[in-house]
Amino acid sequence: MYFYLSDDGCASWKPAGLNLAPTGTFSWFVPNRPSGSSRIRAIAFDNAGNPGMDASDADFTIVAVPAGFVPSTLRDMDLAGTQPFEGAVLDDPNGCGSCHGGYDTAVEPWHGWSGSMMGQAMRDPLFLACLAVAEQDAPSVGDLCLRCHTPGGWQEGRSTDTGGGLLTAKDRQGIQCDFCHRMTDHVYVPGVNPPQDTTVLATVSPLPLQYGNGQFINDPAPYRRGPYADAAASHQFLYSPYHRSADLCGVCHDVSNPVFVHLSGADYAPNSFDDEHPDMDTRNMFPIERTYSEWTESEYASTGVYAPEFAGEKPDGIVSTCQDCHMRDVTGVGSNEPGSPTRSDLPLHDLMGGNTFLPDLLPDFWPTEVNVAALQDAKARAVHMLELAATLETTPTDYGVLVRITNQTAHKLPSGYPEGRRIWLHVEALGGAGQTVFESGHYDFGTGELTHDDQIKVYEIHPGLSPGLAGALGLPAGESFHFVLNDTIYMDNRIPPRGFTNAGFQAIQSPPVGYAYTDGQYWDDTPYDLPAAAESVIVSLYYQTTTKEYVEFLRDANVTNSAGDDLYDAWVAHGRGAPVLMERAATAVDVTVTGVAETDGSPRPAFALGAGYPNPFRGNTTISFALPERGPASVRVYDINGRLVRTLVDGVVEPRFHTAVWDGRDAAGREVASGVYFIRLQAGERTITKRSLLLR
Repeated sequence: MYFYLSDDGCASWKPAGLNLAPTGTFSWFVPNRPSGSSRIRAIAFDNAGNPGMDASDADFTIVAVPAGFVPSTLRDMDLAGTQPFEGAVLDDPNGCGSCHGGYDTAVEPWHGWSGSMMGQAMRDPLFLACLAVAEQDAPSVGDLCLRCHTPGGWQEGRSTDTGGGLLTAKDRQGIQCDFCHRMTDHVYVPGVNPPQDTTVLATVSPLPLQYGNGQFINDPAPYRRGPYADAAASHQFLYSPYHRSADLCGVCHDVSNPVFVHLSGADYAPNSFDDEHPDMDTRNMFPIERTYSEWTESEYASTGVYAPEFAGEKPDGIVSTCQDCHMRDVTGVGSNEPGSPTRSDLPLHDLMGGNTFLPDLLPDFWPTEVNVAALQDAKARAVHMLELAATLETTPTDYGVLVRITNQTAHKLPSGYPEGRRIWLHVEALGGAGQTVFESGHYDFGTGELTHDDQIKVYEIHPGLSPGLAGALGLPAGESFHFVLNDTIYMDNRIPPRGFTNAGFQAIQSPPVGYAYTDGQYWDDTPYDLPAAAESVIVSLYYQTTTKEYVEFLRDANVTNSAGDDLYDAWVAHGRGAPVLMERAATAVDVTVTGVAETDGSPRPAFALGAGYPNPFRGNTTISFALPERGPASVRVYDINGRLVRTLVDGVVEPRFHTAVWDGRDAAGREVASGVYFIRLQAGERTITKRSLLLR
């Protein structure tokens, strides 16, 4: 039996259930597509294939799910690509393991995938806690998430409950074998792509405009696509260059919120609700993740980069695509089928990232569904990848130490999901007796708290709510963990990759915000002012998958189910998401310009900047700053797009404490809009930036 729904007075019909057994009843989860003119059509076939059809005798009404902060529906989430019930019914990946696993855990596809976060994407308790809050905030927004966390469940029609309540154990296998190996490039190139692609693409409308937002094309025919033309396989296969391309990864590793449309500059506004995005262009939506696009604007995408530490067994050591680093080449066979060729360019199916937190939690939640050994192997590889992702250099200076972090990845450092993910510097200066005389970036492993001292450097992105949208929603303006509601980036100081240009990253909606990198810069320098007693310094770079603040938010904001509490309890039980040490360096220092006495006996101040008082402010805010020595210095105000608003100080400054007053106006004397502004003190190579919130 087949069931179809029309929500537009029978003008069009969409599948609601296919290939169902004729049990006499059909349990239907009503999709959040409100309409006063809805009807159901049923088509039944007997054993001879003869059809019979009936439809609703009259219209019925589908009532919208009660609004959260916004009245979104499934229509707001409608996107291009393969639609529910249009793709294949995917094979259970457990069946793939019989041929692609059980023979060499070091290289076989099955073991690597079993421990990967791709394979656990729908079991991830952090994702499930986030999904619950997202659905509270904006009903049906979970449809956008489920596209990539369970593409099989989504395309097989079990995503109408956008909170995931209809999903099966097979659906919890996440981004699985049969899904990826049926993926079809929406850009067909004759003579390059398999000719069968034309048949697939002819059945899909509309086709995606870009790679991203889970707008995949999935072949319903039983072909398995892959990067080889000579596979020894018992199933049908096609050679597909798409499977060696980063474009395939981009389908899920660029994410945009289709509820928003781009106005101008950094301004976005909600689209009219209960309606699809006006043009389906992801560049006309609010950016959530831009990992793939960051790669497109990097040197890796254009020429490739010599990085043998990532390249596996590639003989030239050049990495250029996502697969080169995240599925590095190894030597082995891809299956246990007789005649399977031994390859030196076999992609390791660990799909490796930097998540060291979830492998420990997953067995608590899904003890019968996960492979603990595979998860722990994946965790060890994730630690190793993090150790390769950045390099750290220290240079002693007369005021302390200068620390340089160089991004060795093909995207921002860090990249991907914005909430809670961070990298920071821990700096500890020691005196002659080995005692600590200075510390910045202290992390308490017992409580999970990071101390935000005056000199701390944290690399992260802070999305949030603009004053206008916040007022309409009844929420506070500023940085926010309500990611499906956010319409503003308040700060983004993540380090760009090789090949970075400001114009290029502006075009992909991922520019630095409240921070500055020059074209070609893929490193960041941070000066630390140390006391005179410092004789050596130890600098450590840490990565953390998620923060205490974000886990507590997911616990406290959830009024729907126990996902937030469950995540919090597991977070506590497993070390509170302990950070991973990426790199560490030590050096001797000889501090001569801070913490010493002037000739008149008065102490020389440290290099310092206050965020302004009051903060937030209306009218005027007073900014305090200090320099340890006489010299040129400036204090400037920038908006969230990095545009200069006002210069408050620019000249030679004496070594003492100073104040400057900003009246909330630009250089032309015009009142600026309410929002977050950045105050930057610069003296030579040293800079400090603080945030101030202007209210009107």
